[in-house]
Amino acid sequence: MRLYIFKSETTRELRAFAGEPSGSKFSSNHGPWTVIGVVSAERAPPYNFSRDVIEEAIGGKGFQLWRFKRTEAPA
Repeated sequence: MRLYIFKSETTRELRAFAGEPSGSKFSSNHGPWTVIGVVSAERAPPYNFSRDVIEEAIGGKGFQLWRFKRTEAPA
């Protein structure tokens, strides 16, 4: 399965994986969503994420959300 990586335009740290490039299953309350990358079927996902867990979530809900940890102090 090809994995599409998205970022939320309203929640800076929020990212998601989806199995299709439209991100049609995402919640609109964190959108709009922008595709920022693609992971081919033969490559590992970034950040040592488990491809099996991602694909299981996509199969069940259509997507897998994840967050970056904040590295700077909140303003």
